[in-house]
Amino acid sequence: MEAAAIVLAAGAGTRMKSKKPKVAHGVLGKPLVRWVVDAAHAAGVTQVATVVGHAREQVIPLIEGDTQVVVQEVQNGTAGAVLACADAFAGFDGSLSVLTGDCPLIKPETIARLAQVRDENNAAVVVLTMKLDDPTGYGRIIRDADGQVERIVEQKDATPEEAAVNECNSGFYCFDARALFDALAQVSNNNAQGEFYLTDVLAICRAAGRPVLALPTDDPSECLGVNSRAQLAEATKYAQRRINDAHLAAGVTMTDPDQVWIGPDVVIEQDVELLPQTFLMGSTSVGEDSVIGPNSRLTDTVVGCGCTIGPNSYLENAKIGDDTNVNSSQVYNSTVGYDTHIGPFAYIRPGSTIGSHIRVGDFVEIKNSTIADGTKISHLTYVGDSDVGQNCNFGCGTVTVNYDRAKKYRTTIGDNAF
Repeated sequence: MEAAAIVLAAGAGTRMKSKKPKVAHGVLGKPLVRWVVDAAHAAGVTQVATVVGHAREQVIPLIEGDTQVVVQEVQNGTAGAVLACADAFAGFDGSLSVLTGDCPLIKPETIARLAQVRDENNAAVVVLTMKLDDPTGYGRIIRDADGQVERIVEQKDATPEEAAVNECNSGFYCFDARALFDALAQVSNNNAQGEFYLTDVLAICRAAGRPVLALPTDDPSECLGVNSRAQLAEATKYAQRRINDAHLAAGVTMTDPDQVWIGPDVVIEQDVELLPQTFLMGSTSVGEDSVIGPNSRLTDTVVGCGCTIGPNSYLENAKIGDDTNVNSSQVYNSTVGYDTHIGPFAYIRPGSTIGSHIRVGDFVEIKNSTIADGTKISHLTYVGDSDVGQNCNFGCGTVTVNYDRAKKYRTTIGDNAF
């Protein structure tokens, strides 16, 4: 059956104490909302709508292109946010997941499983639930005498008996689209918050005689919501462990996994060694037998096979090595050939093309330059806006000077120069 999804990303997140909307904050270099959108696509969902509201000018650039942007003009609750998508899904008849944009750890397989359970049981809704030792702040799953889901009660509206329940609402659902929008028309704001709760849809669907089911998760961390800086740090730690464990199992060496941070879109081949305080972010990929670190950061960078990125080096939008592990969708501003050694304390800036068998040593900065094969730039050198030939040797303290306070000029150095 056809599947679609709504990602809720309209809230302000006042507890973050930030000028940025909550969902724009990052976990391992990736915005919260982007984690959820990407998980939906990875689950096989092709039609995704993202609801934006507060500071939407900061959120829209993060999700436009592969989602339909829907504006919730008035933040009046989760039911109001979903109802804002009525036109976007007019005529849609299938499984419609509703996903929380501030929960970055949700797994694609969980989103797919929600839709599968709903389809197999022709249910009006399946809600993802979790059991917590401390359920404070979460809506409680209330079941009837037969153990069937009866309703969800928000904590502020719960009786003491209901508040004692430890099975909680994760904020992730899969609905029959028609049943969802029919029920939304019946939701009221008669509650402690004066808001229109999406959770009320479950009781409405049950009263209409449609199955209302729960899918318990065996990993409550994937439902961890980020509402504060402390929770952002907690989510980052969970993500770090999950990602690092996967790379360790695939043949990557980390001398101390707690001191390596790898973004969710990074690709690493086997027999790579990552030393402590290494950061690999964005669409970075690393070829086999390369060594990175310690204390180095690579962002949107391709590292080929057998390369060494030494201590305290910084590379951004660079390509190092052959093309075997290049992300074809990424535009790289700099390229560096195979069997090349970078660092320590090196800075490769965008716009540079660096060939193979090259040594870029300590305290060297390269910007917007072409460096041909076999050249050595060993230490204390700045090469900017330059075209350098093969097998050149830069002595200590060399600077290419090419700016007359009005215009920048290219510096050209031929092959075999010293």
